[in-house]
Amino acid sequence: MDSRAVPHAARTRPAWIATAIAILALATRAAAAEVWVVTDSHHPVLGQADRHVILDAGAVLEAELAANLPADQERASAIVRQRLKQGGTELQRRIGAAYQGIADAWSLGVTKVPAIVVDRRYVVYGETDVARAVARIDQYRRTRP
Repeated sequence: MDSRAVPHAARTRPAWIATAIAILALATRAAAAEVWVVTDSHHPVLGQADRHVILDAGAVLEAELAANLPADQERASAIVRQRLKQGGTELQRRIGAAYQGIADAWSLGVTKVPAIVVDRRYVVYGETDVARAVARIDQYRRTRP
């Protein structure tokens, strides 16, 4: 058949459908793989994750607030209040996020660090590379649907 006799839309429809299916498959895979890294400051993890939970972040913030305080409790208390005030809502957000991360890791049942969690269901402990951990989880999921 002469290509001039077939409308342009009819000739490109199969390519368009294939492209749409590929995009949908990638979007579905990306949406299904929510990746969290749960670790502490002593166990760095490499790679991209949707969320990083640093379990000792709260303690680090507390240490910063308590740094170089005088022995006199009243003066120390006043200095901490001043530091909290100077930090404003950003410091409050950081403190809240640090402790929320601890609660979230606990609710997921994370027991060791580093831990890489996928879809809040699958966990790989001890791996410091997100891509390798996700590949292990993907392999497991393929063998056990």
